[in-house]
Amino acid sequence: MSPQTPPPPSASSSSSGRRRSGTARGQSRDRAAARDRRAARAETADTPSTDRSALQADCADCFGLCCVALPFARSADFAVDKQAGRPCSNLDAGFRCGIHARLREEGYRGCTVFDCFGAGQKVSQVTFGGTDWREAPATAQRMFAVFPVMRQLHELLWYVTEALDLAVARPVHQRLRRERARLEELTRGDADTLPALDVNALRGEVNVLLVRVGELVRAQVPGRTRDHRGADLMGARLAGADLRGASLRGALLVAADLKNADLRMADLIGADLRDADLGGADLTGSVFLTQAQVNAARGDAGTRLPPALSRPAHW
Repeated sequence: MSPQTPPPPSASSSSSGRRRSGTARGQSRDRAAARDRRAARAETADTPSTDRSALQADCADCFGLCCVALPFARSADFAVDKQAGRPCSNLDAGFRCGIHARLREEGYRGCTVFDCFGAGQKVSQVTFGGTDWREAPATAQRMFAVFPVMRQLHELLWYVTEALDLAVARPVHQRLRRERARLEELTRGDADTLPALDVNALRGEVNVLLVRVGELVRAQVPGRTRDHRGADLMGARLAGADLRGASLRGALLVAADLKNADLRMADLIGADLRDADLGGADLTGSVFLTQAQVNAARGDAGTRLPPALSRPAHW
């Protein structure tokens, strides 16, 4: 008799054994039913999902991927040209930037604006299991191909998770939860499947939901709100403007004067805020604003930001 096979019950204990077995099965069914009820409640609950720590960059767990995988051109944002896949000359042996504290002074302002949404550590520690491209050079090109795809997936996860935090978006919470689950599953793909994703098509699908969320947020503002989707507002004089509930999706706001502007409940997804003056502006309650957009703008101590974002050190 194998050790995995229990001995048969004796005739005197068989009935009590059946009773115990039946009780155990009933308890097991009760526990399973309780788990199902908890899962159902979790699926329909409108509790906040504010933990976005996995979607924030952790350079200590990354193999310097933004410093290697991505290209940049000599410009006002970068001091030199660099090809994709070639390590930046400032990247040290520990995958740290040797001039991190002086990036702007050294002509690398673009580096202070970039945000990977946590894709760097995901690719480094999950997709490639903690094996770095220097240790295993054969993985380098695959790792560099995965990184920009993962960044886009994590950016979409940031937007979807933000939308799930909004009570006003409750009508689409169930769809948002399904979308988040799908995106999270995609981020767990391997180094061969991830680069093959049609990210543009995926963004289009997710954007349908995000547009709806923006509409729900903006509808809280009484009256007719401004629609500046994709507008060219480069250098526009909008100081003190009432832009509550405005749609600024994809708007070009480079060097725009937005001092003391009211941007509460505005939809800012994809807005180009490079060098925009946000001094004293109120962005509380605005949606889909990212740290990268904030880092690219200019602000001051009076600028009010959504709670998930930080005031840049260079402001």
